[in-house]
Amino acid sequence: MPASPTLNRQVVLKSRPLGIPQAEHFEIRSAPVPELRDGEVLVRNQFLSVDPAMRGWVNAAANYSEPVGIGEVMRAFSAGRVVASRNPRYPEGSLVMGLLGWQDYAVTDGKAIRRQVLETDLPLSLSLGVLGLNGITAYFALNACGEPKAGETVVVSTAAGAVGSVVGQLARHQGCRAVGIAGGEDKTRLCVEAFGYDAALDYQAPGLEQALSEACPGGVDVYFDNTAGRISDAVHPLINRHARIVICGTASVSSWDPWPQGPRIERHLLNKAARMQGFLVWDYEHRYEEALAALAPLVREGKLRYREEILDGIEAAPGSIADLYQGKNMGKRLIRLEDA
Repeated sequence: MPASPTLNRQVVLKSRPLGIPQAEHFEIRSAPVPELRDGEVLVRNQFLSVDPAMRGWVNAAANYSEPVGIGEVMRAFSAGRVVASRNPRYPEGSLVMGLLGWQDYAVTDGKAIRRQVLETDLPLSLSLGVLGLNGITAYFALNACGEPKAGETVVVSTAAGAVGSVVGQLARHQGCRAVGIAGGEDKTRLCVEAFGYDAALDYQAPGLEQALSEACPGGVDVYFDNTAGRISDAVHPLINRHARIVICGTASVSSWDPWPQGPRIERHLLNKAARMQGFLVWDYEHRYEEALAALAPLVREGKLRYREEILDGIEAAPGSIADLYQGKNMGKRLIRLEDA
């Protein structure tokens, strides 16, 4: 690694997508690495994250954050090492993760850094997955919103994904029956064999409603919803009295224009005195270390399993989001930069 890098490869948004962003909506450019000012650090990114939420970050439709501007570096979580510092909070050599973008190097005054990675005995890549926003999302969305109790049934959509796989395992650790929904035989097998689900259903196979009913003979107490759409339509009639539905993602909705239509859930919620709640991990930012203190020991003890799918080189970034929505990934998707 050069002591004083001068050029920085960056993936920037070239055009505004409608729906799922494709490779042609991005381009790779080179830009100079600016000189550090007081309070700033230079981070050499080693891993770039690829997340379903990125679709919302680049679309013009209303979202919980401002869309990435045309010509701007793609917003993304990244993890790397501080290679130069004029900020005493992050000395040279520190490992950090945060919204550092799809680029080789990031210059920040520290506001983009979400945390200093202290689990140096574990792979740095985990700070973007099971010990990053995916694991933290699973932990707080399940426990703070889903409130699972031993003996209850927890159903998880996209159950083999980076968030869903953690949810299922945490539910099992808390004495719940975990039922996963995933796409294809390989992913349903992964749910049971790798992540310990009691049952896993293929939403691509016919008869999902009947399969769910058989897998959840006592109904559904917690539904962890990563998809919306017809999968959720099949779950809602099975919810029990005082059930909790956690809305963590809407992966099945390819576009918000026109607004998606479908069965109405109000009568299910009313008749069962059930609760449906949206979840944004940013609301728990002040409690991230609490989640990691619970998750890291489970990883070290082999009680919390994970899968990573690592693509090599920044050139893989532009088309990597679209693949998520085609179900091509088998684990947390990451991009490893050349000298990581």
